[in-house]
Amino acid sequence: MKRIFLFLFVAIFAFAAEAQDFKFAYFSYGEALKSMPDYELAATNVNKLRNQYDNELKKAEDEFNAKYEDFLENQRTLAPAILDKRQAELQELLQKNLKFKEEAKRLLSQAENDAFAPLKRKLNATVKKIGMERGYAFVLNTDGDACPYVDSTKGDDISVIIADALK
Repeated sequence: MKRIFLFLFVAIFAFAAEAQDFKFAYFSYGEALKSMPDYELAATNVNKLRNQYDNELKKAEDEFNAKYEDFLENQRTLAPAILDKRQAELQELLQKNLKFKEEAKRLLSQAENDAFAPLKRKLNATVKKIGMERGYAFVLNTDGDACPYVDSTKGDDISVIIADALK
């Protein structure tokens, strides 16, 4: 029985001693990404595309509104068959606009992912390299309230190191 307790004591002591050797680092992924030289170009390209989609959506919305207002003004004077035809046209136009809006949102999201993917790969590789060189057990991303508190005496803020490595 004494041997079991002695073994457990030694094992716990060994784990405690090993746990003290863990080094970790932390940084803001978003800030590091924004500090990269190519970030502005990627963001500008995505914003240009977003503006194109927004302009097209506005144009389609204005077209629908004009046709709808015309329909409302003239609906009392239209024959039932023409009234039904125009209602169907408006419904079809509305469906097309909604479908385009969903597709634009999907395509814009895909374009954003594609534009920033090379930057994220480079940032991830840089973080991994710095982590390995400095012997960190892990590197925390402090964005998005994922890590609301980090004791700076126990971990290293590597934001500046990453920014310098990415330049």
